This record gives sequence, C-alpha cells and structure tokens, in this order.
Amino acid sequence: MNELAATSDPLFNYGVLAIIIIVAFIAWFFVNRASVRASEQIALLNQLLEEQKKQNALLRRLVDTQHGEQTEQQQEEKRDFIRLIPER
Repeated sequence: MNELAATSDPLFNYGVLAIIIIVAFIAWFFVNRASVRASEQIALLNQLLEEQKKQNALLRRLVDTQHGEQTEQQQEEKRDFIRLIPER
C-alpha cells in the first residue's frame, strides 16, 4: 500500500503543475490590472495638479488686480470724505 502512495501518477504531477500555473496567471492578471489602474490614477492626479496650479495662478492675478482697485477706491473715498467736511 505504501508503494502505491509513494509513486504517484505522472499525470497527477502534470495536473498539479497546470493548476499552479493557472493560479499564478490569474494572480499576475489581477496584480497587473491593479498596477495599470494605479498608473492611470497617478497620471490623472498629475493632470489635476497642473490644472489646480493654473487656477491658483489665475486666482492670484485676480486677487492682485482687485486689491489694487480697492486701494485706489479707498484713497478716493478718503479724499471725498475730506471734501465733505465743511470748513469753518
């Protein structure tokens, strides 16, 4: 009985090898798929970062122009206030 268990059929060995290879290919497929998705997400995040940098630059320009206009308006308001005070 031990002789039968010790010497297994070569077909059984090939079957186990085929199952291991199939499992390895399935694992490789999912790992590769996850890697490709991660690479695509990184590329999209880089594009998003560039867009945000452009938007921040435009926002800074807008704030600078509005700040300049506000200081001019404040100076004009100060002058107008002085003109409204009657002289005695």
